Amino acid sequence: MPDEEFLQRIINEYRQHKQKAENALAQIAPEDWFRKIDQDANSLADLVRHLSGNLRSRWKDFLTSDGEKPDRHRDVEFETLPSESTGHLMARWESAWEIAFGEMNSLQPEDLSRTVVIRSETHTVPQAILRNLTHCAYHVGQIVLLTKHFAGSGWQTLSVPRGQSESYNRNLREESLDQSTQL
Repeated sequence: MPDEEFLQRIINEYRQHKQKAENALAQIAPEDWFRKIDQDANSLADLVRHLSGNLRSRWKDFLTSDGEKPDRHRDVEFETLPSESTGHLMARWESAWEIAFGEMNSLQPEDLSRTVVIRSETHTVPQAILRNLTHCAYHVGQIVLLTKHFAGSGWQTLSVPRGQSESYNRNLREESLDQSTQL
């Protein structure tokens, strides 16, 4: 896979994870953001706060500074502030994603041969990107699981609905055939 295509696919993967989390969060009430399924669990607010902090820290000045910024206080990302609202959390979320996508979009194919530092440990640029993408996917999965739990019977699936895989696959095959015959 050419380096330009790799970079574009990475950006698309991040966009899909961001959208999936947002589509899930849109299905619950604001108070559900702060609920925990047990005393040691993370709330959705915790996950949004943490993922926002991680994205901001890892991607700000991605090629030129340690991915663990000195002004990041990871442990605080798991503490709910009394005045915190979903609006405040989403503003942090959008700001972090803006930083991440800004840096991703500025990457050039030759940057893939460079190294970056995360917590004083050297990584190749692809290693650092895949490490962060995996971290993002992990937490987006948690967000989806919790929102589905809180939404209950009102949940609207974010992927292929249960029992509809065959028809979904058939439709994809038909679309593919239609596109190939149009060429």
